[in-house]
Amino acid sequence: MQPKYKRVLLKLSGEALAGDQRFGLNHEVIAPVVDQIVKIHNLGVQVGLVIGGGNFWRGRQGTNMDRTTADQMGMLATVMNSLAMMDAIEQRGVPVRVQTALNMISLAEPFILRKALRHFEEGRIVIFACGTGNPFCSTDTAAALRACEIGADMLLMAKNVDGIYDSDPKTNPNAKKYEKLAYADIINRGLKVIDFTAATMCMENGVPTLAFGLNEEDSIVRAVCGEDLGTLITV
Repeated sequence: MQPKYKRVLLKLSGEALAGDQRFGLNHEVIAPVVDQIVKIHNLGVQVGLVIGGGNFWRGRQGTNMDRTTADQMGMLATVMNSLAMMDAIEQRGVPVRVQTALNMISLAEPFILRKALRHFEEGRIVIFACGTGNPFCSTDTAAALRACEIGADMLLMAKNVDGIYDSDPKTNPNAKKYEKLAYADIINRGLKVIDFTAATMCMENGVPTLAFGLNEEDSIVRAVCGEDLGTLITV
């Protein structure tokens, strides 16, 4: 297989790592994802990762907690997922570095763009944790920001559905799947596959996004190799 892209930013949701249990880490779910990440790395693709934290903490979780505090707890949840993914990938013989937007130097490196680029050149996978380091920002926004900063050829958004639909395909059997969209369509139609801040950032910096189903067989590998799947979002 021949990869189409040299450098990608892969965004995974925290919930995807939990599987049906919806909390914590399900290693039976994580293993095939890690196998695909290692495979595309071995094909010569430079891989950056952003992982959500919803399998440990999501929003205020029904409390009246201060939003800034709740978001900071979410950032810590992304670190747990990032360290778990680092360990799983390194067990397969591929070097990984975790960089955090908040300083926690006993656990990981602080995010420094030039260090991240150097890691790519040295054949390492880089996992970007703590979102943007700011409250009121989603990990979608963090993925878009890092994709723009590292000059990714494609932002890969691994979802629990196989693309973007005009309505929820789980409740509407007649939902229409979009093959291609513009970022302006995402904003104007209020499609909630990626938050508007992330969509605007990618649009302004010319970074395309592919939204696809994580549960499809070898979907990450197929996406990197340019197969026709999911929904492509462009300027």
